[in-house]
Amino acid sequence: DAVETQEHYKSRWRSIWIMYLTMFLSSVGFSIVIMSVWPYLQKIDPTADASFLGWIIASYSIGQMVASPLFGLWSNYRPRREPLVVSTAISVAANCLYAYVHVPHSHNKYYMLTARALVGFGAGNVAVVRSYIAGATSLKERTSAMANTSACQAVGFILGPVFQTCFTLIGEEGVTWKLIRLQLNMYTAPVLFGALLGVINILLIFAIFREHRVDDMGRQCKSINSEGEENDALDQDTEGNVDHVAVVALNVLFFVILFVFAVFETIATPLTMDMYSWTRKEAVFYNGIILSVIGIESVIVFMVVKTLSKKTGERAILHGGLLIVLVGFFILLPWGKKLPNIQSQEIKNNSVPRTVPTEMLMPFWSLQEVQLQSNHTEEPVGCPITQSWCLNTPMVYLAQYLCSDVLIGLGYPVCNVMSYTLYSKILGPKPQGVYMGWLTASGSGARILGPVFVSQIYTHLGPRWAFSLICGVVVVSLLLLEAVYKRLIAFSIRYGRMQE
Repeated sequence: DAVETQEHYKSRWRSIWIMYLTMFLSSVGFSIVIMSVWPYLQKIDPTADASFLGWIIASYSIGQMVASPLFGLWSNYRPRREPLVVSTAISVAANCLYAYVHVPHSHNKYYMLTARALVGFGAGNVAVVRSYIAGATSLKERTSAMANTSACQAVGFILGPVFQTCFTLIGEEGVTWKLIRLQLNMYTAPVLFGALLGVINILLIFAIFREHRVDDMGRQCKSINSEGEENDALDQDTEGNVDHVAVVALNVLFFVILFVFAVFETIATPLTMDMYSWTRKEAVFYNGIILSVIGIESVIVFMVVKTLSKKTGERAILHGGLLIVLVGFFILLPWGKKLPNIQSQEIKNNSVPRTVPTEMLMPFWSLQEVQLQSNHTEEPVGCPITQSWCLNTPMVYLAQYLCSDVLIGLGYPVCNVMSYTLYSKILGPKPQGVYMGWLTASGSGARILGPVFVSQIYTHLGPRWAFSLICGVVVVSLLLLEAVYKRLIAFSIRYGRMQE
């Protein structure tokens, strides 16, 4: 073990900052087009319906779920620059494909589906990013670094739609470069901008990123990922087995955390339309503001939790975060006697409502495109009579909904950061690529299953059943956390190499 030099310290943190940037660009790649997917899909392929839109949105998470363990495995045995560059290049190519999905004469929607799945596949590099940061930080630095990583990811999700909004100034027609058949408009400009950011990211990885590894105490170590070094370059601090019970438990907890948040963001628009008689446009606008505020709240929480964890420890904060999420969903349960307004059966001015039966299969941000796409003068508002529970289930008051938003917006980022931090500490100096890949994959799976679950339960049984089941899931996860609480300790502490 060598004492870390000042030059090594600076190089190590420059590389970590490149990983922050990679995480930011990965989330921007998802969110920068999400507001324009629906109208672009309708423009290039009129045969596509809202059901297919759901598949396009889900394809990103499916691609990421498949790629994360693969890139993680790759990063365990080869220099991390390789999977980072290849994954980013795949995302760049996928964005370029998205810009050309209008060119084929048929099956355009399938080209768009492929493009978004490949963007998600490229985003599997988040497993490489987190495994590198875990290996390049000491225990003292780990929580702060993981919080910064999650904050960069959150900021990317927030700024992506902002970039998209700026590109709407180009207009739907834009300009066409006939020589290469490129249409530069409000739909293609965002992905081309994302591709440009990806190219810049690749250049920075080559120019600045270097392999570094420090042990849990911050001492400089050799890395198996460095060029020309063999796997036996690891020192004796790697001796000892990873606690796989703790690893599996955290994978389950992480799945639950992302599952309940996916449910929350999916249900926002349908719930508010049913309970408060909001139109689609009103629901998208108001919920957009609410989720933007929650995004800002999350970034603040990421910053605060770095300091708080030094006083209380990660396990206690994870426990507190789950309790806050539980209270948030418990508040959403219908308690009063007032019933929601029932959707009128008589639509004035002979207008016909445009329904999107599968809209609840999509995350909230995709619903931003499911607006009234017709010239009808009115649309039905209120709780539809087709949902039989509307006739006997009390409404969720707006104050309940807003309080729940604040609490879930507080609990989710806390749980997110603490899960990653505890996970990386439990794995210790072992190569973490594959493990981080499975954790990322479990989160992607949760984002796919959450909307499907809530769409079925909410539509057929109503908010009381949907939110009661979510509360039950969180309670079970709290019991699991209690059962493994003493096992969620750092690798070095478990083997007596450091004091807790």
